[in-house]
Amino acid sequence: MDAFFASVELLRYPQLKGLAVVIGGGRRKVDEIIRDQYSDLPLSEIPVDAFPLLKDYVGRGVITTATYAARQFGVGSAMGMMKAAKLAPNALVLPVDFDEVRKYSRQFKSIIREIAPLVEDRGVDEVYIDFTDVPGGQREGGRVLARLIQKAITEATGLTCSIGVAPNKLIAKMASEFNKPNGISILHEADVQTKIWPLPVRKINGIGPKAEIKLTKLHLHTIGDIASQEREWLVDNFGKSYGAWMHDAAWGRDDRPVVTESEPVSMSRETTFERDLHAVRDKAELGAIFTELCKQVASDLQRKGYVGKTIGIKLRYDDFKIATRDQTIEGHTADARTIRKVAGLCLKRVDLSRRLRLLGVRVGKLEKAGSEEKTAAERASYAQTAINSVAQSEPEGTLDLF
Repeated sequence: MDAFFASVELLRYPQLKGLAVVIGGGRRKVDEIIRDQYSDLPLSEIPVDAFPLLKDYVGRGVITTATYAARQFGVGSAMGMMKAAKLAPNALVLPVDFDEVRKYSRQFKSIIREIAPLVEDRGVDEVYIDFTDVPGGQREGGRVLARLIQKAITEATGLTCSIGVAPNKLIAKMASEFNKPNGISILHEADVQTKIWPLPVRKINGIGPKAEIKLTKLHLHTIGDIASQEREWLVDNFGKSYGAWMHDAAWGRDDRPVVTESEPVSMSRETTFERDLHAVRDKAELGAIFTELCKQVASDLQRKGYVGKTIGIKLRYDDFKIATRDQTIEGHTADARTIRKVAGLCLKRVDLSRRLRLLGVRVGKLEKAGSEEKTAAERASYAQTAINSVAQSEPEGTLDLF
């Protein structure tokens, strides 16, 4: 989907189309304040100068996405808002409306599944489609079906998407970025050398910042540079598995099938604070955030029909170092209170004397709710037993962290 989070907001505020808009900065209610101020006007008629500017943002939020007008200034996803403000000070800022985004995500995926039988969900704004056996799927190299999908999504939602058609998932992912927004790009195996090799190494989905730094030190800047190396040389420098994969990826080889059913390994929620917080001096604020994260994870589990038995926490300190701890209980749970208690025990095993930038809660070892053999009462009993066994050596009253 094209600039998905931003495009969803532009449906609500069409007067911002064509302008530099960034979405992010936390769950502030700035748009609700604006709506209250202009309650006598339709949302589409709220004046543009009523929206906050990026240059006025103060905090540690990051950009979720940006309109293409904002991207022209070098602003992009995962960039810190304060950094982005130096590049595009007059860009407008809106917070993320996750409920609205999820609604449109479900809608566009439902439309695609009506057209293509094999669809792999790759997150809130992206899917892979295998239409090898779809009647007419190969017409014009797949362009006819791609146009049909685009048209159906736009007519139903008002949103646009960009589609890459290729022999495999790796190349299709790259091709989908070629002609954004609302573009269709068709790549054949013979196009790898002319269209893929000139791209920067980071365009391969799976090569991250650390690998890029190492490749740069080895004077490998483009995908073609990687392809020019012997497989053995890449294995020697990047390891047997990653080096071999890197060589195949540079040559456009990928035999992964489209997976229509996949089970999540874990679910988590985390938040970066607007300012560093301390477990003692900011106990009340941290406690409220911690409880809310546990409730959100529990809600995610319940909404998607899962229970888990490994509960953990993640901290990022003011020096950016990260600490994680987890605890496995005997039974599965999706209960917010149980998650908070066990996550609280995990917090006892980390250094809380330092200031914190980020706090996260995670539940792993998931199963479909109802698939586990034990009854709910048994699971609750097992969870409480695990909590008591870990907490029994602690002084009374120390269980409730923050």
